[in-house]
Amino acid sequence: MEKFEIACIVDNQFGVLTRVASMFTRRGFNINSLTVGATENPKFSRVTISVNGDEKIRSQCIKQLRKLYNVKYVQEMKPENCVTRELALIKLKNNSETRPEIVSAVDIFRCKIVDFSPNTLCVEITGESSKIDAFLTIVEPYGILEMCRTGVVAVQRGCHYLTDEVLDESAFMETHVGDIFDER
Repeated sequence: MEKFEIACIVDNQFGVLTRVASMFTRRGFNINSLTVGATENPKFSRVTISVNGDEKIRSQCIKQLRKLYNVKYVQEMKPENCVTRELALIKLKNNSETRPEIVSAVDIFRCKIVDFSPNTLCVEITGESSKIDAFLTIVEPYGILEMCRTGVVAVQRGCHYLTDEVLDESAFMETHVGDIFDER
């Protein structure tokens, strides 16, 4: 099974995330990561979902997401056509013997030490998931006390962007004419 990312533009309303996540639950698809945030238009949110599966699962996820009313646009983010990043905060054991080796790993992986105490170091790392996984492998022997990862976010490369379709004026008017009259 391979990992793939799907990006969606959804209405920025309560309950939409529940509907999206419930669709995966009903179909028995496991979500590796789910990242949601605001877009340049306050009416919409962007959802990036990372899933493991074969071509059948990939196709089914996209088809089912497109059926949801509040989902305005769905696209698979193919690795060759997008930039993906993830953020992790990792709290490590810190002592005078291991500190130089940890700091060396931080420099090599271009991380940042964002908190320091006599007994702990907190490291911030951003990049592709594989970079974060490699860093974790290196620092694991020193003692990982705590860790949190944001999940994957992705944008298309070049002049293309996910909201091309959504923000096309005619498509926008067709799907949101009711919204315009409701605001009056």
